Amino acid sequence: MTRRPSPRAVRLLASAIGMGTLLTMAACMHDEDRAGGTMERRQARPIASPAAQRASASPSAPTAPTALTDAQAQGALLTDADLGAPWTPTEGAALWRDALLKATTDNADCGRLLDAVYTEELLGEPAGARAVVGFDDYDEGGQLRYQVTAAHRADVDERLAWLRTMPQKCASFTAVGPRGARQEVRVTEVGLPQAGDARQGLRLSTRGELDGAPATLTLDLAAVRVGDDAIVLTNGGLAEPRTEYTVHAVQVGADRLKQTRKETPAAPQTPVRDESQSPTQSPAQTPAESQSPSRGPAQPQPRPQPQEQQQEAEGEGQDWEQAQDQNQDTDQGQDTDQDLY
Repeated sequence: MTRRPSPRAVRLLASAIGMGTLLTMAACMHDEDRAGGTMERRQARPIASPAAQRASASPSAPTAPTALTDAQAQGALLTDADLGAPWTPTEGAALWRDALLKATTDNADCGRLLDAVYTEELLGEPAGARAVVGFDDYDEGGQLRYQVTAAHRADVDERLAWLRTMPQKCASFTAVGPRGARQEVRVTEVGLPQAGDARQGLRLSTRGELDGAPATLTLDLAAVRVGDDAIVLTNGGLAEPRTEYTVHAVQVGADRLKQTRKETPAAPQTPVRDESQSPTQSPAQTPAESQSPSRGPAQPQPRPQPQEQQQEAEGEGQDWEQAQDQNQDTDQGQDTDQDLY
């Protein structure tokens, strides 16, 4: 016969089961809270966009180069000392320019080349700063024209590619001079040194009339891109030009232009001058004075003269003595009060 458990045992068992259930539920809730908090923390972290991730992973893009200034273009020009004898600074445009270069033709490319040589714009119209210098060779009757210009890189490369086609497209053609005389024109290639970043050299020879007499003009043409700037050179005359001068001018000019672009002039300084200090010293400015655009330069305060310094010292001494007398009077008054008490 099976014995039934007592009511007390049943109550104890039920209490134990209930307590175990409560502990299990509390543990589950704690785990859920931990999991939820972790998930919330994970979701709270900012997620970078793909573009931002690519930007942070990729190296910073180089800054755009500054545009060529007029001062830099002028500083990059050649001098007669660079060319040596027999070159001297020019006294003006040669007489053969209008007579033999100002010509027209039915061929569009060849006419474009003649216009570019006459206007000295082999690479098109300059996009910014421009500086030009000329030299004359009185022994041979030649003239060298050299210019430095600001330009857009893509436009210069496109123009250089067009110049490379001239020895094929315009190897030989006929042009008409300003007085209607026919001119025979030939175009060949001229080798240039490995100067700059891109380059092209040509030789143009045109046979026509000058002052009613037959004449032949021959020019070396050079166009060079140096970074985002350009060099254009013409060298020649009524005698065959010496190409060694063309090569030398291109090499020296490209190197000088690079060096000029590297040199950044210091910003002008206008310190406040204190006449009481030595010329090599300048008083310091406070941030408010140096940054405020509405305030002028601070005016230095004059230093006191020896007599003023002595008066100030005597005044300070008198003030100090009066203060000491007042302190003594106060102390005596306090002693009197204490004696009364």
